[in-house]
Amino acid sequence: MLLGCIAAASALIALGVCFGTGAFSGLQWLWELPVSFLGSFLGLGLLAFLFLVIACATVDTSKPQEHDSKFFRAIGVLYSGAICTLVQARIHKRGLEQLPKSGRFLLVCNHLSDMDPVILLRYFGTREITFLSKWENSSMFVVGKIMHKIKCPLVNRENDREALRTIVQSIDLIKNDELSVAVFPEGYVSKDHKLHPFRSGVLKIALKAQVPIVVCTLTNTQHVFHNAKRLRHTDVDFHLLGVIPFEELKGHTAVDIGNRIHDMMARDLGPQNVLCEE
Repeated sequence: MLLGCIAAASALIALGVCFGTGAFSGLQWLWELPVSFLGSFLGLGLLAFLFLVIACATVDTSKPQEHDSKFFRAIGVLYSGAICTLVQARIHKRGLEQLPKSGRFLLVCNHLSDMDPVILLRYFGTREITFLSKWENSSMFVVGKIMHKIKCPLVNRENDREALRTIVQSIDLIKNDELSVAVFPEGYVSKDHKLHPFRSGVLKIALKAQVPIVVCTLTNTQHVFHNAKRLRHTDVDFHLLGVIPFEELKGHTAVDIGNRIHDMMARDLGPQNVLCEE
């Protein structure tokens, strides 16, 4: 949407330049129109980037964020869409209509690359979703500031007590009807691009908050940035496999639920994309 608006504005500016210079009275428009469009597109694109940087520069991450920021959420959704377009990620969606129309939920997805949360934010960001993320991501340029403003719970994986507090924080976000939470239960980006065993403790969020679990898979996101550098597109499959109602979670342990979700993902991804345990 952002790049579409920039392109439309650039086209109008280019037409205005050509009309203003009288280029359409001859053949001058043949070069002036594309040059004006390209110059306008690059200029407006730079302004959009500077706006993002300046907006994030105003964020003080040392101050606790009390509420989800509608402004920065809109920025996150808008710019995540632009990133998908810029890196030529062709996203083939399936099953997204199953997402609950109302109410909070825990979203669970496999994890192949840094593109994964970008895609999830693009499609689910307007449903007020945040991400359980490792503490190190808070220092990322621009990204860390947006994470802070949309109240991403940050896990310190080196300290079990602090990690538990982060899980409790995630539960409270859902129970207080503030945000839904997305988690990657493998706990890290898969280096071999296969589905790994789960750290099922994060699934206790759904049990304690008494909400359904939305199960998703992504494929090929690990190739997106590599292909983009070579000006190639990447086909990404984004599947919402199903929604497990809370009623079906009752009486089951987090490990039981994790095994069920892992089996759902494994069937969708295929055996070639699942780590074989000996």
